[in-house]
Amino acid sequence: MMFSPDDFAHLKIPLESIRSAANNFSYSLGEHLYATKYIGLLSLSGKLITICARRFKKEHEDRDELFWTEVYMLSSLKHKNLVSIIGFCDEDDEKIIIYKDPSWGISLSNYLSDPMRLTWVRRLEISVGLANVLSYIYYDEPRDFSVIHRNINCYTVLMNDDWEPMLMDWELSLKIKASERHHSFHTHTVSSVWDREGYADPTYLETNTVNHKSDIYSFGIVLFELLCGRESKIGDQDNKYLAPMAIFHYGEKILDDIIDPDLWKQMDPQSFDVFAKTAYDCLNEDRSQRPNIDEIVTRLESALKLQMDHVRLFSVSSFFNTE
Repeated sequence: MMFSPDDFAHLKIPLESIRSAANNFSYSLGEHLYATKYIGLLSLSGKLITICARRFKKEHEDRDELFWTEVYMLSSLKHKNLVSIIGFCDEDDEKIIIYKDPSWGISLSNYLSDPMRLTWVRRLEISVGLANVLSYIYYDEPRDFSVIHRNINCYTVLMNDDWEPMLMDWELSLKIKASERHHSFHTHTVSSVWDREGYADPTYLETNTVNHKSDIYSFGIVLFELLCGRESKIGDQDNKYLAPMAIFHYGEKILDDIIDPDLWKQMDPQSFDVFAKTAYDCLNEDRSQRPNIDEIVTRLESALKLQMDHVRLFSVSSFFNTE
């Protein structure tokens, strides 16, 4: 990735300002392999805004590369379903990125098991939003490069006040040629393998190679999390994850056995079928056979439309039944 830190000089924020905004890093939102997140309030153009400060760990040998990768990506990519960078700090041996936090650090993981707040319609809308932002990062016509995110999971998706998903955590992402967007035979070797709670493409774990279809696998896990109302890791047991459970239950046509009953009651059968098939196809062992992101967008939009038609029909039926 060819760029100079001077390209981002306009985004520099003094360390003292960040310390003050984050209350001297006293309120942690959670620790990641590469960074710890802190919540804070920063004065910007005369207004106090909620921010998240990602403080990269000093002991990590790839810290500089990871830090500048995220600065570059957040500065280069603009989409309504991406977190927005405010600035960064690179002084006194600190590497900190500041971005707008729409939700006080509340990620999708916090809502998965709540079918009343995160209704089936909202889950469909979230899935469409995430699919659209993936389509954007894979290729946007005015841009001459594509991006593989490499860290898609329910923890790297913040939820704003309008229940819109905001994708974050870009330190592992890869910038590649735009022409590779739909070419599943193009792969890239990575030096380190990272798998958070069973989200990683098995082929990636076996070969240390990635492409866009590696992201598609991780996205399929998130789709099953939304569908079932549970996180990828099942309980406290090691190596017990949602993917094999979902694949088995889908194949046996008993997927409803692992779906929250209150969520299941909300689902239009056709909407469920389209969504479940999409999630299942994303987990194909042969990554070249996984659907591309544009096909996924079309399918998920169809699932949402089917559900909305069902909701409208139910509302009309309920109205006449009360007359």
